[in-house]
Amino acid sequence: MSGLDEVVARVHRDEWARVVATIARRFGDLDVAEDATAEAFATAVERWRDDGLPPNPGAWLTTTAGRKALDRVRRESRRDEKQRQALMLGDQLSGPPEPTGAVGDERLRLVFTCAHPALAMESRVALTLRMVGGLTVAEIARAFLVQETAMAQRITRAKAKIRAAGIPWRVPEADDLPTRVAGVLAVLYLVFNEGYLATSADADPVRADLTAEAVRLTRLVRELLPDDGEVAGLLALMLLIEARRGARVSPHGELVTLDQQDRGAWDRDLVAEGHALVRERLASGRPPGRYQLLAAINAVHTDARDARDTDWSQVVALYDQLVRLDPSPVVALNRAVAVGELDGPHVALAQVDALAGSLDGYHAFHAARADLLRRLGRSADARAAYDRAIDLAGNSAESAYLRRRRDELGTAEGDA
Repeated sequence: MSGLDEVVARVHRDEWARVVATIARRFGDLDVAEDATAEAFATAVERWRDDGLPPNPGAWLTTTAGRKALDRVRRESRRDEKQRQALMLGDQLSGPPEPTGAVGDERLRLVFTCAHPALAMESRVALTLRMVGGLTVAEIARAFLVQETAMAQRITRAKAKIRAAGIPWRVPEADDLPTRVAGVLAVLYLVFNEGYLATSADADPVRADLTAEAVRLTRLVRELLPDDGEVAGLLALMLLIEARRGARVSPHGELVTLDQQDRGAWDRDLVAEGHALVRERLASGRPPGRYQLLAAINAVHTDARDARDTDWSQVVALYDQLVRLDPSPVVALNRAVAVGELDGPHVALAQVDALAGSLDGYHAFHAARADLLRRLGRSADARAAYDRAIDLAGNSAESAYLRRRRDELGTAEGDA
């Protein structure tokens, strides 16, 4: 990658969502905002190669995208009124800042705006990941465990519904926030997960830019809604996972599982902050939600000095509560893995196998099954499960780990 390519990639990572948010707010159309921003970046590659990097790349991109959006509106205008509106918008591009409503951060405003209650929850999340997280359709599809074509259609339908329904494109006010926060939290958690273990083989295994942005935005949501238990729960969950990021991948680029990590390399300040939030929620006496339970599970893990000291009975008990709130196959799989540590691999394997119909296309299902089969001495079956997990895994560090575990089984061992 050339020096310019690296600069453009960094600016894209830092500025994409902010430029999209600005243009969307001014023109009230997601398609226009996304296309104009993409055209602005394409122009930047050409101009910056000849003219050098401008003093403020973000401002340069916003101005360029605004002009391109205005050109598009003018081209597509067939009525005098639309033409007049386009000209008015053109005047606004260099005018004073517009009101920001209850949400001061540009990216967070776009998150709340995309999380409109008129859209189905999955559509809100997918649309926001595309517009704000800058994730590709393929990356979003993997996060939802669906085909890429199906996800592309879902995002297109979400945009079309916004246009067809005439959903007002306005800055969310304070009264809008409680009804939209569930979708916002879902988006931020998925962005964080994509950063913590990227699903694309072409991306870095761990994308600190995404995890840091997800944590930053969640902190802002907490400032807006300090009494919301799930906001506090999600922030605690992110902090307790982010604390382990430095020990997550070996110097050779291989995933290091929780039980093998150097706990001395964990960020103790983040662990302490996450534990404090979990204790705060416990002290509230209110029934915990999904994120609070996930945070509590991670608090148990990060409280143990050694993996052998983990209180697995408490972990399973927390998963029992979580399954009642979120009876998804993925939660059931994670619970089964914990059961394997408490009651043994025989019990866990039966529970994992029962999920085959739902999770056959999910690499973590086959990875968990391979580990249980290995512990039971069924080497041939374990190798087959590792092969299937490797085929499905998108993250290079995870693939490297799975290949090593498979190869350690050798080829001459038979099933017990």
